[in-house]
Amino acid sequence: MRLTQSHYSRFVSLPLLAMGLLFACAAQGGAQIYQPLSASVRTALHRAVSDQAALNPVFDSQQEEELWLVDMSRRLEKRIPDESYRIDFLKTVHYEAKRAGLDPLMVLGLIEVEAGFRKYAVSSAGARGYMQVMPFWVKEIGAREDNLFHLRTNLRYGCTILRHYIDKEKGDLYRALGRYNGSLGRPEYPNLVRTSWRKYGSATPASYPGSGKANRQLSIR
Repeated sequence: MRLTQSHYSRFVSLPLLAMGLLFACAAQGGAQIYQPLSASVRTALHRAVSDQAALNPVFDSQQEEELWLVDMSRRLEKRIPDESYRIDFLKTVHYEAKRAGLDPLMVLGLIEVEAGFRKYAVSSAGARGYMQVMPFWVKEIGAREDNLFHLRTNLRYGCTILRHYIDKEKGDLYRALGRYNGSLGRPEYPNLVRTSWRKYGSATPASYPGSGKANRQLSIR
């Protein structure tokens, strides 16, 4: 199942949206909460984060790739000044998001909210890097040498963990985002991610087709 903005069926209330915009510029890194995993889930997640060479992003055409990278690079120029690193960052975000069945634009929105695009961000709970991954995940599903401040490693873990929560919540993105941030049941974080997600544009159904329950409307609670 690939998730798009259409999975939110209602707009947030104006007061809540205003509050979200007010604090959107500040990192809102939370903490995934440790929960024991079954052996089968642990094995599947370990396989998902196992180190593999990053492949080039998959687009319908070279022109589509160039347009996407130019557009996103322009939007992130102030956040990530080094152009070469910025392009590598965007390619890695796109690849890891698509690999996990996520919208790359949603992942960009989540990174903005979680870490403000700061590679070495550390939350008060100890979550690390762009996607604010908690260190216990390395012991749980990774390898001792995995570095959560490494670009591809952080994005691989973050996208894999979010996909795990989405599957655990049977496609309910609102609840999955709450689990990711350690704030399950509270609307502030999902609303902040949605606001940032919208800022980077919206994925088309053709680019991110749904399947099964993908068309189920998810709402801001």
